[in-house]
Amino acid sequence: MEENKDSKCRWIGGVEPPAELSGRDMTSVYEMECREQPERLAQLLHAYHSDSLIGKQLDTLRAMAHASGPILLIGMGASYSSSITGVSYLQSGGRSSFAIEASEWLHYSGTRDQAALALLVTASGESAELVQLCERGAQKPLALLCNNEHSTCWSLVRNKLPILAGPEYGNATKTYTNATAACIVLASHILGRSWREESARIVESYSRSLDTVFEERSKMEEFCRGAANIEIIGRGPAHGAAVMGALCIREMTGQRAASHSGGGFRHGPLLDVNESHLAIILALGRTAALGVSLAEDCLARGGRVILVESQNRPDSERLLPIRIDPAPEPWEGITSVLVPQALTLAIAERFGAKLAPRFQYGEMKE
Repeated sequence: MEENKDSKCRWIGGVEPPAELSGRDMTSVYEMECREQPERLAQLLHAYHSDSLIGKQLDTLRAMAHASGPILLIGMGASYSSSITGVSYLQSGGRSSFAIEASEWLHYSGTRDQAALALLVTASGESAELVQLCERGAQKPLALLCNNEHSTCWSLVRNKLPILAGPEYGNATKTYTNATAACIVLASHILGRSWREESARIVESYSRSLDTVFEERSKMEEFCRGAANIEIIGRGPAHGAAVMGALCIREMTGQRAASHSGGGFRHGPLLDVNESHLAIILALGRTAALGVSLAEDCLARGGRVILVESQNRPDSERLLPIRIDPAPEPWEGITSVLVPQALTLAIAERFGAKLAPRFQYGEMKE
């Protein structure tokens, strides 16, 4: 096939999709890409451990981060979700940092020169907001985390890291997982914390949890039937997974879904929980007990709860516990998203996906 000459229509990641993908529907493509995540995660962790050019970039960004001012992780959609987990880990290590939505930063910030490091996170490298930020930030402490080395953003930024998720034609599954892992690795590098020794265990645990959770997907879908809305709740690193999980469900299935931090849910939304309400509570990490307590309060108000935790618990009429393997902080930011991913697949299998596969990027507009 001849190369498409239209500058507004490029192959995803610069790679023409294989012919066998052309006849597959979104549900099939989505499941395929979900199940590719462990392999892509393993490849990223190996590359960030052994590739000398990536190692030099990590060292450069660590040096930039030692300047005065906060560290900013900036993205849209799934990339913003990845930023939340990275920022949570930096903050827990005592480094001032913030996750920022790129559109808000583009239109309302007058403090771009005050950051020690601004890392732009983007899967496509073509989103309008991110392209403009790259164009405006050429002389500023800017870096890029991107999945498309053929993109406009990649060509504009000097300091950059790859996401290495491969082409992605459905919802941002692989790119969320790998971008979040890359944010964790970079945060570890900045904080002087080791991650290499536990990387093999993380991949094994993640792969095992994916298989276990996806086997439970039909049970989760049946449990959720009739819910007026689904709210996904997490704290710390898992807050990023909650944001991504809600985006995944809503974008792929059309089912109303929203995300909250644990504290944010307590300050208001908890008050309207009733029998029509379903919460997916990611009770993991250092604040797991707070998630369990919130689940008990939702149940007391008549709601239903899918409780995601790292221990076994009996289910009941309105409580469905889903166990995933324990992961060291902050890796629950990628393991916990498996639950809403699996639920998304089950809903799509029953009702059909609401999107067609994205075999090409069109013009990326705000």
